[in-house]
Amino acid sequence: MKSTKQAKSYGRGVLAVLMLAFTLPLTASAAPGDGAIVEARDALRKKDRKALAVARAAALAANHPLAQWADYFELNNRLPEAQQAELDAFYARWPGTYVEDRLRNDWLLELGKRRDWANFAAEYPRFRMNDDREVRCYALLLDHQAGKDVKDEALSTWLAQRDADDGCALLAATLVDAKKFGSAEVWRKARFAIDANRPRAARQAAALLSTEAATRVAELADNPARFLAKGAAATPRPAAELATLALMRLASNDPDAAALQLDERWDKALPPDLSAWAWASVAKQSAMKQLPTAAEQFQRAALRASRGGAEPDWPDDTLAWKARAALRAEGGRVRWQQLVQAVNAMTPEQQRDPAWVYWKARALKAMASASQDAEGMRAMAGELLAGIAGRLHFYGLLAAEDLGQPLALPAKPLPPTPEEIDAAKNHPGLTRALQLIEIGLRSEGVREWNFSLRGMGDRALLAAAQRACDAQVWDRCINTSDRTREEVDIDQRFPLPFRREVIAKASEIGLDPAYVYGLIRQESRFIMDARSSVGASGLMQLMPATARWTARKIGLDYTHDMITDREVNLRLGTSYLKLVLDDFGGSQALAAAAYNAGPNRPRRWREGTPLEAAAWAENIPFSETRDYVKKVLHNATVYAALTGAAAPSLKARLGAKIGPREPAAPATDTTLP
Repeated sequence: MKSTKQAKSYGRGVLAVLMLAFTLPLTASAAPGDGAIVEARDALRKKDRKALAVARAAALAANHPLAQWADYFELNNRLPEAQQAELDAFYARWPGTYVEDRLRNDWLLELGKRRDWANFAAEYPRFRMNDDREVRCYALLLDHQAGKDVKDEALSTWLAQRDADDGCALLAATLVDAKKFGSAEVWRKARFAIDANRPRAARQAAALLSTEAATRVAELADNPARFLAKGAAATPRPAAELATLALMRLASNDPDAAALQLDERWDKALPPDLSAWAWASVAKQSAMKQLPTAAEQFQRAALRASRGGAEPDWPDDTLAWKARAALRAEGGRVRWQQLVQAVNAMTPEQQRDPAWVYWKARALKAMASASQDAEGMRAMAGELLAGIAGRLHFYGLLAAEDLGQPLALPAKPLPPTPEEIDAAKNHPGLTRALQLIEIGLRSEGVREWNFSLRGMGDRALLAAAQRACDAQVWDRCINTSDRTREEVDIDQRFPLPFRREVIAKASEIGLDPAYVYGLIRQESRFIMDARSSVGASGLMQLMPATARWTARKIGLDYTHDMITDREVNLRLGTSYLKLVLDDFGGSQALAAAAYNAGPNRPRRWREGTPLEAAAWAENIPFSETRDYVKKVLHNATVYAALTGAAAPSLKARLGAKIGPREPAAPATDTTLP
């Protein structure tokens, strides 16, 4: 239950996926010399060079199996002063390891900042992960200098850049100087940045045109209403671009005010394509605030774009909100055609997202009766549903139910052979990962583990997952098994640790144990000592204040050091969940949203026209909570089937439409934290 963190984050308008930063204490089974590794990591965090050098030397002298990490921490800490020979020596000491490739990533960024292109060109082909966007921007710059046409990839990479980093900015500046990018690309980047609430990246883009443009972008980002009131103009084109950015920035805080500005002046004054962008930004923010005007505003944006004679070039996130707005259109009349238009305008990758495959299929099916090609549309809808039906995710289960297919768990694959088990057991990277997790360096252990999984086929993944399961490192067990494509071990993906305790605690207060399991799997992956970066703790990730309140509510003698005790955490977590579930009339979707984001938010989100529960879940404004609710309910459906419980369908778990609280319902429990 992490509502405190979300309140701080979303209060600033940031829609981010909030990742748990788990930490574990040193365990009793820590091996001699482990302290040097932990000390090295702590010294790195403190930037204590002397302590770091001492810890590194101790780890290397002891030939500790994790000495490479102390070596990595020490060199990484002084990377700005390092020379290529030192890096080459490090690579030679630890060839083929995660830390070798991780340090190469760090070094490539440093080489880019130094403009040391000779060493960068030599290093880049050896970078195995190759998953750093800024490094890729530097590499594209070298390709451009070698005479290659990189415009399309460079533009897509630059548009996807979230923060104003050096590599992508240098690439863009070089392509502007070379006349490969013009003002159209620069202003488009500025719009993407403002749309993503990244004003610094927008200023960085505008600076490629002129210092004055960058200054003006800074002004409008700081106070868009004042910028629009103090002489903003619709011509020439640069002035219109600035006005559009100001309208978009204004919409991010007050979409109604931005809509009023458009109605009174800017809709007619701006070029059609920019008016369309402004309306789309207003509509997106209205949709995120669940205002009834969103669908109509998206329609106005589409009409303005059509006048410009070009397809809208809006970000996928804006198009996703156009689709969501269509689902919750005013009066409960879903705008299926608008939803299809939104999905069809997305990038191919986004169109393959199961959410949009499912809703496009639903739209085609709903529109078929009014079409001259009714059978063709129904057939296409069926093909889309069949393409995702039965897959182990929220929309896979919904698609199967729409097709009348019962939940069928995959057949258990053959267990790993002795040879496959030995390969996993003797894999040095997996071994190091478990050792790192054992001594409390969970983040480093997870990265080492994931790097070690690269290139593994299903059989090797099942064996690696089993190694983690046997060690009761449940997050690695689940996440590793989740990677298999053809051979699915449902017991690995959905384990049942602490079965007696979970079922007992849930049953004694009238909770569905499968629902509790579904929530724990999403909250902590069954890590008993899990602690988030804001202090949510234990199996059920309770915030300290929530734990104290619940303990008082149920009459439990409680102190804070008990929060990670398995029995206590389960009792407090299930008790709180039951109180939340009762407050929301038994709606598992609303209760899951409340557990994740606090009860006040879903109380607001349920207002307005009643919605089909799946459409309501898809319209949750916070991306983390939206994903959380869908995964908890999907998990619960699978767990019910696994435990042989009377397993309701996913649609039954979602329940009837979600809307305002019924007048006859019990009063809201305003004391719930």
